[in-house]
Amino acid sequence: MTRKILDVPQIASSEITPEAVWLNRRNLIKAAAAGTLATTLPSSGFAVESPLRPLAYNQGECDACAADEALTPEEDATSYNNFYEFGTDKSDPAEHAHTMSIDPWSVQVTGLVNKPGKLNLEDLLGGFDLEERIYRFRCVEAWSMVVPWIGFPLADLLRRFEPTTDARYVAFKTLYRPAEMRGTRSFTSVIDWPYKEGLRLDEAMHPLTLMTVGLYGKTLPNQSGAPLRLIVPWKYGFKSIKSIVSIELTDKQPQTSWQQLAAQEYGFYSNVNPEVDHPRWSQRYERRLPSSLFKPNRVPTQLFNGYAEQVAGLYENMDLKKYY
Repeated sequence: MTRKILDVPQIASSEITPEAVWLNRRNLIKAAAAGTLATTLPSSGFAVESPLRPLAYNQGECDACAADEALTPEEDATSYNNFYEFGTDKSDPAEHAHTMSIDPWSVQVTGLVNKPGKLNLEDLLGGFDLEERIYRFRCVEAWSMVVPWIGFPLADLLRRFEPTTDARYVAFKTLYRPAEMRGTRSFTSVIDWPYKEGLRLDEAMHPLTLMTVGLYGKTLPNQSGAPLRLIVPWKYGFKSIKSIVSIELTDKQPQTSWQQLAAQEYGFYSNVNPEVDHPRWSQRYERRLPSSLFKPNRVPTQLFNGYAEQVAGLYENMDLKKYY
């Protein structure tokens, strides 16, 4: 049975993926449902150093999320990344993230929960219903993508640990393993490792907030945040923390890495808002990848990245310029 669990706004018809590309993608999804994903998917060109089973997921779990989209080509989405643990250039993660081992992997959940504990990667992949969702992804640096992610609602994970009535926020930490992460050893690094992010509990429990284990029908490549990352589609991309190893529920707003570095530039909320510029550049437009000097593919930025209908209620009566 198909469950429609949320309503996601449609993309303009001018942005629809060419029919041949879309039909090929539908065939791959059908193959996944039949349990043959591993043999039908083409190679991404990025090795996932893990014995994980192929991703099997239900595209029908979120009908509205799977509307036709102008998908960013997989090569662009997996080779143009910010993952400072491996370097500050966009190409550094794809070049160097293979050094990170993701087997074994576990996520510790602590803090204001009735059942603190740990989930191993096999628990995450086998214990939740995976679904595909196509989301816009907007970087604070004013570039953007449209990516088909595979994952499950963060709310499903948090409910297993039973947040207490005192819990108000969720704090996340990224893996910190200097021997495998060259960027953390750089003398020019300004981040106080490990990388930290946070959400209000109601943001974390929102149906759009996705714990992600794959993209383009495959397990996440290391440079995209393997094996487990967050996707919060109405916020700037740095809120969607990669390679998560720790989740803590707390009654106090957690400090985040970019807040600690430059609070005047990177607020706790970091909601996509074309009316609130970054101190050093405008946020009214974005470069939709693929983009080049002569073909910049410049599009207007939408409030809450186009998800205002779903999430604006979370910020009712809040001054979005003060709580940026």
